[in-house]
Amino acid sequence: MTVVVLLPAQKPPAATPRVPPPEPNQPVIGAQSQIRPVTPGDKFLNGEKLVYEVEWRLLSAGVATILMENTGQEQHITATADSIGVVSLLYRVHDRFESYFDSKTFCSNLTTRHIEEGFRRQDTLIRFEYGRRKSVLQQKNLKTGQSRQVENDIPSCATDVVSGIFYLESLPLQNGVTYMFPLNDGGKTVDVQARVEAREEVKTPAGTFQTLRVQPEAASGLLKDKGRIWIWYSDDGAHTPVQMRARLFWGTITFRLQRIERR
Repeated sequence: MTVVVLLPAQKPPAATPRVPPPEPNQPVIGAQSQIRPVTPGDKFLNGEKLVYEVEWRLLSAGVATILMENTGQEQHITATADSIGVVSLLYRVHDRFESYFDSKTFCSNLTTRHIEEGFRRQDTLIRFEYGRRKSVLQQKNLKTGQSRQVENDIPSCATDVVSGIFYLESLPLQNGVTYMFPLNDGGKTVDVQARVEAREEVKTPAGTFQTLRVQPEAASGLLKDKGRIWIWYSDDGAHTPVQMRARLFWGTITFRLQRIERR
């Protein structure tokens, strides 16, 4: 999973939300880390744009959006993040993420990132070449013009940090259960363990939802030592991600669903 950082490093706040630890000896679904294909009959919510307000230290820090569309044999996800108000004056953010995955297998095919954060300007493209079992990362620093290309091993199917939000959404999400799946963000593939920790009622600008709180984490790679992440999915057939939270070394940032726009 990815979290857009909207602010520079700051001193951690005095208190962060208390989240109970997971129960011990939770069951793990599947004998090994794998991507489950799309279940027949499942439908993607194409044309629905999820709009989130972003909060940091009780300040309105930004706006984030996620939109999924069908492009034939693929699903296309576009996610954006923009800082607003005082925060934008301190640390401007204008990011755009795109992800394409197979609409039957859920295997990621391509991801792109355009990053504008403070003085940082960067474009990244990742191709998933399953025939060679390789991910190919191409990255360019837009300020210096420097480019690099890196290849890493991948399994026969993997997801990425953007599509991974919707892959989790597609799972049964049974309370007290852990799901394992491979994730690649251009570096080494990591096995993510997503624990369904509890049922909770969550209030957002879009309404009050009964939810399932999920915590994804990995023993190594991009999720290790980056803080803790939670996603609250609606406890219904849609499993809409109504809230996301990242507890980082400099504070806690929360994404709350503001509205759903339908095309």
